[in-house]
Amino acid sequence: MPAARDEVQALDISKSFGSFVANDGVSLRLRRGEIHAVLGENGAGKTTLMNILSGLYSPDAGDLTVWGERVQFRSPRDAVLRGIGMVHQHFQLVEVLSALDNVLLGVPAGGLRLRRGEAVARLRAIGRANGIDIDPDVPVWQLSIGQRQKLEILKLLYHGAELLLLDEPTSVLTPQEADELYRTLRGLADGGKAVVFITHKLHEVMAAADRITVLRRGRVVAALPASETTLDELGTLMVGSRPAALRPRQATAPGRSILRAEGVAAAGDRGHAALDGLDLDVRAGEIFGIIGVAGNGQPELAEVLAGLRRASRGRILLDGTDISRWSPLRRMRAGLRFVPEDRMGMGMVMPLDIPDNMMLRDFRDPPFVRRGLIDHGAARRRAEEAVAQYGVSHGGLGRPVRLLSGGNQQKLLLAREIWTDPKLLLVSQPTRGLDVAAARAVHDRLVALRDGGSAVLLVSEDLDEVLQLADRAAVMYGGRITGIWPAARFDRDGIGAAMGGGIPRAAA
Repeated sequence: MPAARDEVQALDISKSFGSFVANDGVSLRLRRGEIHAVLGENGAGKTTLMNILSGLYSPDAGDLTVWGERVQFRSPRDAVLRGIGMVHQHFQLVEVLSALDNVLLGVPAGGLRLRRGEAVARLRAIGRANGIDIDPDVPVWQLSIGQRQKLEILKLLYHGAELLLLDEPTSVLTPQEADELYRTLRGLADGGKAVVFITHKLHEVMAAADRITVLRRGRVVAALPASETTLDELGTLMVGSRPAALRPRQATAPGRSILRAEGVAAAGDRGHAALDGLDLDVRAGEIFGIIGVAGNGQPELAEVLAGLRRASRGRILLDGTDISRWSPLRRMRAGLRFVPEDRMGMGMVMPLDIPDNMMLRDFRDPPFVRRGLIDHGAARRRAEEAVAQYGVSHGGLGRPVRLLSGGNQQKLLLAREIWTDPKLLLVSQPTRGLDVAAARAVHDRLVALRDGGSAVLLVSEDLDEVLQLADRAAVMYGGRITGIWPAARFDRDGIGAAMGGGIPRAAA
């Protein structure tokens, strides 16, 4: 590829980590004025390639040309100085600092003496221009996952990147907000910037991208204009075969009430009313989906139900028993299992190996305890069963789980919570950041659990996921349930409008 002043080019890039080859002779051309989508399963090499382009990794072989000049990045700062910025899948934010201070961390030392008032004004102006409203003075730890994603985008725009790399940029947005984001990205591309995004939402690729590169097992298997492919073809290119259809919804009627929330209220971390008189009823043999935009009380609801946050009023009943004052351990032993949205920070202990993580919630109980001592053999046997039943690729049970892909981490987390045959599985954002194959594996497990008679409460910000899986779906807005739809009456536009605060249409 000849060097061009309006392109960023990666030529024959290779990168290995020990014996694992992440990128194997990958070439990529990113042009000003275009939106470029990079697709592939977890482990296909997408993020490694983006980390090389953003200066986080150095390639073992191959060349990078940025705006017509061959470069060697020694750090992400080198990439920023060349006009390249990246929003990572796992946010690069300091939680104890404010939103503004996180943005200013990337400013050169001399620039830190700039007037904070001017910085606040600039940050607000960029936010208004792109439809992102973040209080510059709020500490990051008080922001929701969705707001942190938006802050990362703001940070990238603040530093004036000419090439924008975004990893799963719409994972926490409503369809309307996703459309708005892609309109913003289109405006940036039309204004002369190059835009790249990684996603697993193939319909977004077809709607937003000009060009598409598909990676599989570290190699480019296709590079083509979006106008010359289809959804089915992209899915086949990613996984090497056409994915099997999801099992149909259960035909039989759901059973008794397993989880009831009556008038539940709770405060958020900043003292505001995160839940405001919420009512909920989830029955045996159904997947009940809760959909909403980040910041409307979904994390607080999950924490209240799991016993991690105290409700200020209202009742919670599990299979008819009031558990409002029960500890998380007592709720777990009664059959309420919880898969949190933050699998790395809350769900698992990253430095520990697979057997230790598999008994993390149940080490006090049989079969993991015998004569008052932990039975590590039982933990290893349980881990062996889990990796076999759930198809976990791990490279050795003694490896820390931090070395596993996100999809394999999520499979283990589900295996740990499902193996006790729970009455209710509360699962939050179960496929965020996962590829098509890994997401399908997670969905199949949730459907199988439902078909076995358990109740599944699915909390998600992915409308497509809820529409695909749920037997009933509820919109959460302002700390309340504002509408409930049975599967037979799902209305994408009506649900999407309700997610944004509109009046629910055709809700049950």
